[in-house]
Amino acid sequence: MNVVTLIGNLASDVDLRDVSEGKRVASFLLAVDRRSKEGGADFVRIAVWDRQAELCSRYLAKGRRVAIDGYLRSRSWDDGGKRRRDLEVVARTVQFLSPPPEAGEVVPFEPAVAS
Repeated sequence: MNVVTLIGNLASDVDLRDVSEGKRVASFLLAVDRRSKEGGADFVRIAVWDRQAELCSRYLAKGRRVAIDGYLRSRSWDDGGKRRRDLEVVARTVQFLSPPPEAGEVVPFEPAVAS
């Protein structure tokens, strides 16, 4: 079973990209605290698709707290003769846990493309 649930803070701003006609993906790093004596955090790449990607881009910014439910996806490719691998979480749902922005607080906004 490939199920991932994470709660953490955005360690980067949201990067929203158009990948094909009508398909958008948002990506960001999520810092998840380690529950150990040493402390620290793990940084996990998150990918969010379509309408949810647009909402994340509009309302989330570095430092905001979220809960992610999704699944792991791995990929690999050749880069100049070296084999590269990447592991990310594809979000099925993103719950915004931080309070809404205060009046006057700057929130990144990128308008949705009209269909």
